[in-house]
Amino acid sequence: MDYQTNVSLDKELKSKKKKSKKVYDQKPTPAFIGAAWTSLFVGMVAFCIGLWNADMLLNEKGYYFTILLFGLFSVISVQKAVRDKLEDVPVTDIYYGISWFAAVASIVLLVVGLWNADLLLSEKGFYAMSFLLSLFSAIAVQKNTRDVQYIDRNDKNED
Repeated sequence: MDYQTNVSLDKELKSKKKKSKKVYDQKPTPAFIGAAWTSLFVGMVAFCIGLWNADMLLNEKGYYFTILLFGLFSVISVQKAVRDKLEDVPVTDIYYGISWFAAVASIVLLVVGLWNADLLLSEKGFYAMSFLLSLFSAIAVQKNTRDVQYIDRNDKNED
């Protein structure tokens, strides 16, 4: 009799998963693409309008605006590195690590800045939420763009 244990079944499943390549064949819906772009736009514009109307020195406004740009770039870089690894595109560990460090650093810099700012608690919350909305939306926009590009490229190769 040939009995299979859970351990041997798990090994078989893992070896099959390693051999099969992940296929991305579903484009994001136009509604999801639109929602991602809209939330990115709303988050960035709200953050910038808040800065414009804020009663703070110009160098403080510049600090927060720079953190917004730094954060957006860093999360896009993280998303790209994660997706590259998933698609077996070579990514150096140093780039991957720096991308994550930059994303975390942007959030920490915002938290430190808001913690020490002479703002109402509601204003601090506004900046934090619009910042996080922008970061999340930038990741979604990058993912959607990458998905559409990947699927379009594969559709052209099949024709």
